[in-house]
Amino acid sequence: MENILAVLKNKNVMKKILFTLLAFFVYKTATYIHIPLINPDAISQFFEDADGGIIGIANAFTGNALKNYSIIALGIGPYITASIVVQLLQMDIVPLLKEWSEEGDVGKQKINQLTRYLAIGLALVQALAMTIGLEAMLDIGVENPTFLTFTYLAIVMTAGSAFLLYLSDQITLRGIGNGTSMIIVAGIVSGMPGMVASLVEEYISADAADLGSYGTFALVMLIYIFVIFFVTVMQSSNRKIPIQYSNRPSGAAFQGKNESNIPLKINSAGVIPVIFAVTLLSIPTTIMRFVPEINSTLNLWLTEMFTYTRPLGYVVYVGLIFIFAFFYAFVQINPEKIAKNLQNQNAYIPGVRPGIDTENYISRLLVKITMIGATYLVFIASLPIFATMIFGLPAYVQVGGTSLLIVVGVAIETTKQIKTQAQEQKYSGFIK
Repeated sequence: MENILAVLKNKNVMKKILFTLLAFFVYKTATYIHIPLINPDAISQFFEDADGGIIGIANAFTGNALKNYSIIALGIGPYITASIVVQLLQMDIVPLLKEWSEEGDVGKQKINQLTRYLAIGLALVQALAMTIGLEAMLDIGVENPTFLTFTYLAIVMTAGSAFLLYLSDQITLRGIGNGTSMIIVAGIVSGMPGMVASLVEEYISADAADLGSYGTFALVMLIYIFVIFFVTVMQSSNRKIPIQYSNRPSGAAFQGKNESNIPLKINSAGVIPVIFAVTLLSIPTTIMRFVPEINSTLNLWLTEMFTYTRPLGYVVYVGLIFIFAFFYAFVQINPEKIAKNLQNQNAYIPGVRPGIDTENYISRLLVKITMIGATYLVFIASLPIFATMIFGLPAYVQVGGTSLLIVVGVAIETTKQIKTQAQEQKYSGFIK
């Protein structure tokens, strides 16, 4: 309560919050502006029929902009993809990018500029391919469907993505920060009231509603609240590795300065493993939607193999989450680099020798906590599947899943940022 009052009394922080809310309003308004020369009703019906998998996730991340096929239908997705690609290329794959990553602020600026150029290129290619594919499959009513027309529509959608990048930058500079994540959260949160309204209509307002349907509604909402609490706890959890400095005395008078630690998050990979797993599984099934009818046996096999709501597909889904969780955890946390930095700082882990022993110790610990984190990701990602099977929920009602992971994770970080900014202003005023 004290922190809330401190934020409300801080004019500078309140201006940032209001600016962020204004940016959210602009973003949500843009989701209703359709691109020209198309029939939005045909696309909307397609997304309603295919709500799930990568299509459902992409639509949720854009706040229904993709379903409306608005000027910002691509959302911030191309930039996220470009960021991941550039980050992976820095791992000794492209020496120039690795050099830039070690050049401090100047190198960081070069990488950011390259990421934006790559994002614009990806957005143009994605918009062109998606519009041509939808026209070929659904006949979305493109007037004068020539390559020049499709290029024009792709440029409009690319400009929409560029506008979102600008808007996210303004949130970072003038708002409460972390603009890219805030744009994604704005899209996801904007769809939550509709989800609750759908649940109420399904179980409370329906003509056939009875005591059993009321109980189902209450149980689903309780599960949803529990999952939010559970995700909040897990996203904030970390394993602290105690370290000591050999050039500092360990006496009682210096105990406070001598103690330090390296926090390793239980879920260091975030939501990336789930997104990658869903994306890989959805590629074959998405391609099947856009190609002519193929062999029925092959079609059946691909459906069983790559649909994560089927038994075989679910096993593959879980396996991919574990693989990407471990891969991304070791990308984010490099045991060799940590061991080298500790040695350069004359620091060590109590009971562990510096050098290779420290590296092996951190690697073993990272494997253990990543196993817990990957299991947690599988549990959250599986909740919508089993909730739909048990309660018969519509596909657009998600109990758990990637959306909740992103919203809770960003909410935790944003709360910390707002609290820090309020405290900084308080201390600054006190000093003056």
